[in-house]
Amino acid sequence: MQTKPVLSVADVEAILQGAKQEAQANGWKVTIAVADDGGHLLGLLRLDGAPPMSAHIGPSKARAAAMAKKETKILEDVINNGRTAFVTVPYVDGLLEGGVPILVEGEVVGAVGVSGVQSNQDVQIAKAGIARIG
Repeated sequence: MQTKPVLSVADVEAILQGAKQEAQANGWKVTIAVADDGGHLLGLLRLDGAPPMSAHIGPSKARAAAMAKKETKILEDVINNGRTAFVTVPYVDGLLEGGVPILVEGEVVGAVGVSGVQSNQDVQIAKAGIARIG
């Protein structure tokens, strides 16, 4: 039987806190979502003033990054480069930059999705959160 690392509640809390600090340090009003490796939501934080839509987009970005095992920017680029049929993939939305997988010991254990500011800023926030768990 194989074993793999998984995110703990403490990990999720640390990711959310690190991402929150990065967003607040820059004055960004966002929603931050953490999902497990199957894309299931483990934690959500909508900062004061974040757009209501971001509470839907952030988890979708996290789910897409977890299930694809890659940053959602790559998926967005696939679509923008002409493979528009990719938007019909079942159970996957949030195909916009801002979803970042969490790697532990070479395994994707989950992902962070951020929504509310420019996409590259969403990624900056997500990576700051992930950095909190090493």
